Amino acid sequence: MTRYPPLPTDTSDGLLVIISGPSGVGKTTITRGVERAIRGSVFSVSATTRPMTAVDVEGVDYRFVSDDEFDRMVADEAFLEWADVFGKRYGTPRDWVVEQLARGRLVILEIDVEGARQVKAALPEALAIFIMPPSEDVLLERLRSRKREDESQILKRFAEAKHEIQVARSCGAYDVFIVNDELERAIDEAVNTVRDRRAGRRGPIA
Repeated sequence: MTRYPPLPTDTSDGLLVIISGPSGVGKTTITRGVERAIRGSVFSVSATTRPMTAVDVEGVDYRFVSDDEFDRMVADEAFLEWADVFGKRYGTPRDWVVEQLARGRLVILEIDVEGARQVKAALPEALAIFIMPPSEDVLLERLRSRKREDESQILKRFAEAKHEIQVARSCGAYDVFIVNDELERAIDEAVNTVRDRRAGRRGPIA
């Protein structure tokens, strides 16, 4: 196992948390709520081949790489998980995550179901949380209320969301399902779930 030069802030309770959920369910807000509530949390930044936009910040939103560089990273097994999404690829860099865990950080990944399955296969001790809508009707209304797409695209996303929920329930990758019926309550449940998993594990690095 790789040893990293120790830092005064290192502890022994590193934990990888996966948060997933369909479009419109509020998973990003809940993810950020967990990150803000728990000291020492770090959010994993994915590498992507998609073009950088005017509002993107390199190293904050994504690490932007070329197709050739992404190919090299895949060949070097540098990703914990990666996926092709509409012709653009996204991946979670392995070494950064492993180092942060070794230092006792809470590392948060916001990824889809297939990515979660890949990560849990590699790191089964990770805590995987899936965010659920209160009902299909509520999810459809939330997708419509965003006013980002026309009705045909909304219905496509809705169908994808229903499929994602079905796969999440049956794949065995998720430890906890949280229903986002009220945002602050759902954030509190996610935070408490993470804190409970880490309870009793904090201590100095040997």
